[in-house]
Amino acid sequence: MKAPERYYDFQKDISGCGVFGVINTKRELIPGSMPIQAMCTMHDRGNGLGGGFAAYGIYPDHADKYAFHLMSETQDGLDKAEELIKQFFVIHESQPIPTKPTPVIKNPPIVWRFFLSPKQGTDRPMWRMNDEKDYVVNVIMHINKKTPAFVFSSGKNMGAFKGVGFPEDIAEFFRLDEYKAYIWTGHNRFPTNTPGWWGGAHPFTLLDWSIVHNGEISSYGINRRYLCEHDYECTLMTDTEVVAYELDMLVRKHGLSLRMASWVFAPPFWDEIDRMPEEQRKAFEAMRMVYGSALLNGPFAILVSDGNCLMGLNDRIKLRPLVIAERGANVFMSSEESSIRDVCRELDTVWAPKAGEPVIVKLEA
Repeated sequence: MKAPERYYDFQKDISGCGVFGVINTKRELIPGSMPIQAMCTMHDRGNGLGGGFAAYGIYPDHADKYAFHLMSETQDGLDKAEELIKQFFVIHESQPIPTKPTPVIKNPPIVWRFFLSPKQGTDRPMWRMNDEKDYVVNVIMHINKKTPAFVFSSGKNMGAFKGVGFPEDIAEFFRLDEYKAYIWTGHNRFPTNTPGWWGGAHPFTLLDWSIVHNGEISSYGINRRYLCEHDYECTLMTDTEVVAYELDMLVRKHGLSLRMASWVFAPPFWDEIDRMPEEQRKAFEAMRMVYGSALLNGPFAILVSDGNCLMGLNDRIKLRPLVIAERGANVFMSSEESSIRDVCRELDTVWAPKAGEPVIVKLEA
């Protein structure tokens, strides 16, 4: 077969997708206009099939409640999800998520939010476990699997806002310029082998976890099967979903630090482990054997937050770009330095982290 004369018109953008994150370590609130502008700078990294943001600190009046964001194509689907929610939670407030008619957003689903607290003494002991968060996770998995609606955000004092469109379009639709937060993440999607749909846009969340991702998780199949063995249901048809669930399992349930979780995701190669001192070598060998099915194969740059920190991480050979910058109490992480410079011209430091080496920035106590 002869290559087309203008072959460069047919090349795949192998580093498509753009990610951006900012954290203010002093918990000073950052207006939504900043991450929106940063994502506009990386407009060409997406193709209009997905955009979204996560924001922490946006619900101070309900800070002790779980903020469930749901989407459904029909009112019947939302009603069925609400019936399940009423079985397991006390609903303190129920309202549509504020939106704005946006011409380029076609046929959006119904988006709704609930502020909830788990019921005590429920008559369904299969759901009432020792850990409240296990209880919440189980209900989320049940809703996503058994109803036509999806819970796409479920943390406290935080929310995810996502859909089909460019990030600036999604931001306009959800009126994100009216929000302020001390941690923001943003994503511009260029789906390659998974569908572009509202539930499959980034960020992916579970409880307080949120993740945005540039790249491809080629180990999705084994990661998904491994998570199913630990009662996590992957229903959103996008490879990145497994990373959010693995974080919850590794850090919250198994007690690993974020640094250790990064070694599970992007561990040293076996020849590097062989050269380590004996005690360190045995520790890494054990981690590789115990968590081999949780390893993330494929190119990736991810930004992760749990409301207390922001972490950036590349794959083991850095097949996707990631840039870190600091200015005062603000720390930025992005696919491109240009997006950071567009919202903060003067920077104290700028650097690119090494392959497989996380950058973890925590809020001050």
